[in-house]
Amino acid sequence: MTTFDQLVKQVRQQLLGFAMNQESVSELAAPMTASDTTFTCDSTTVTNLSRGLVEIDDELILVKSWDQTSGVVSVMGSTNGRGYEGTVATSHSANALVTSSPAFPKARIKEAINQSITTLYPELVVFGSIEITKSAPVVEYELPADCADVWYVTGQVIGPSKVTQPLPNWRYNPKARTTVFPSGKSIQVFDYVTAGQAIKVVYAKTPSTLVNGSDEFTTTGYPERYVDLVVYGTCMRLLPALESARLQQQSVEATERAPLVPPSSAAKAMTMYAQLYQTRLQEEREQLFADVPNYAHFQGS
Repeated sequence: MTTFDQLVKQVRQQLLGFAMNQESVSELAAPMTASDTTFTCDSTTVTNLSRGLVEIDDELILVKSWDQTSGVVSVMGSTNGRGYEGTVATSHSANALVTSSPAFPKARIKEAINQSITTLYPELVVFGSIEITKSAPVVEYELPADCADVWYVTGQVIGPSKVTQPLPNWRYNPKARTTVFPSGKSIQVFDYVTAGQAIKVVYAKTPSTLVNGSDEFTTTGYPERYVDLVVYGTCMRLLPALESARLQQQSVEATERAPLVPPSSAAKAMTMYAQLYQTRLQEEREQLFADVPNYAHFQGS
């Protein structure tokens, strides 16, 4: 199963290529705590560490200076330079990788991955279900708080046949009275079901986001086969940063780079990923309705 950390690596490989990455990478020569304002890099692997951003694990650190002889790096603004750009200052172990001026920081990639996951809804949903025992005088029943919409409703037929039939006449109430239904969600069932028989409600809910690097993708509620779809969506979100960065270059540098990286290259790549994303999204949406047909719906007035 693909983990959060593995997803980050897949996105980086898509954006930077497998062998074209020009980032300068070193490693910590000694552990550092969340409050350290200096750290030591391995002097045999540092090639270019100047004032600016470095990334260690998921943390961005603002560098003030680097002593080439000792390998000691000083943090800009003391602790203010730790946990820079909205990242979290944390401890790092010896041999943790130190990346100078990362093109796509891990923290930003993780944010984009979770954005891609959450925006798949409502095109692709996560399913939940609940069984309700029919009570003779009751029409409205409480649904779980995570219910975002009702997909279909079935009712058990009385007798030995064990048949469960679709119930077409129901109304989902997303703003139910919390004094009666604490979750604030309910369903009104207008079809006849014999008292004591089961009513099954299959409902749609939003996906969960990933938190820890070891979290498996399926903890979102989506199947493993959605991984490439999320990768395409994440690349589509991150690529505009390359185009905006290009616009900030000095004119001489931009002129020198133009033959290698023409203007709008990132925009063209973003369009490619958008097309890949839309194709996969349509495929999975069709598969979703084939696997879980939405054959019951409210028919009342």
